[in-house]
Amino acid sequence: MTAFSSEPIIKLEGVDIYQNGNKLVLSDVNFEINKGDFVFLIGRTGSGKSSLLKTLYGDLWLESGKGKVVGYELQKMKQAEVPFLRRKLGIVFQDFQLFFDRNVEENLEFVLRATGWTDKSAIKTRISDVLMQVGLGTSPKKMPHQLSGGEQQRVVIARAMLNEPQILLADEPTGNLDPEVGEQIMQVFQTINTAGTAILMATHNYDFLKKYPARVVKCENGAVTEIQ
Repeated sequence: MTAFSSEPIIKLEGVDIYQNGNKLVLSDVNFEINKGDFVFLIGRTGSGKSSLLKTLYGDLWLESGKGKVVGYELQKMKQAEVPFLRRKLGIVFQDFQLFFDRNVEENLEFVLRATGWTDKSAIKTRISDVLMQVGLGTSPKKMPHQLSGGEQQRVVIARAMLNEPQILLADEPTGNLDPEVGEQIMQVFQTINTAGTAILMATHNYDFLKKYPARVVKCENGAVTEIQ
C-alpha cells in the first residue's frame, strides 16, 4: 500500500494537448499533483485550461506524451475505461448540469446508482454525509429551482464527492456566482481539501490566489508553468 499512496494522483510528462483533434493548444506539459494538494489553474480564456482538464478526465484523448491520472495511463486508455476513470475523480463544472425535475436527493441518488451502488441505506447515508459536508444537510427534498445559485453549486460539489474521489477537478466553479457566494463555495473547497481530497481548480478569480495561498499553475502561450 505504501508504494501506491506515495504515487502522484496526476502526472503528465511531455504531453501535447490538442483541441478538435488538430489544433495544438498546449505543448510539452509536465506537472504532477500529489495527495492532498490544492492547485489553482490560471490563464486567459482560450489559453487551454479547459482542454487540460478535459484531457485529465478523458474527454480529450492524449495524443502524445505520458499521462497518469488516479492510476489510469491516459495514453493507453480505451473508451470503455473512461467511466471508471471518472468514478475516481470528482468533476465540478461552471454550469450545474442538475436534473431540474428531481430533488437534491434524487439527483445524487441517480449518480450513485449509475456508478453501481445498490444498497438503499448505504445510498441514503452517503447522500446525507456529502450534503452535510457542503453545508446542505437540511435540503435533501428541495428541488433545484428552490435553491440559490450558490446552493445549486454546493449540490454539484456534493455530487462530485459521492464516490470519495482522490481529486476534484473544478472548472471555474465560482464563475457564475456573485463574489460573496463565490467566497462561500471557495470555503467549501477548502474544507474538502483539509479533509484530504486534492483539488485542481481553474479560476479567473485572482483574489482567491491572494487569500488562499496554494500552488499556482498557469497556461500561457501554449505552455503550462508553475508560478513560484
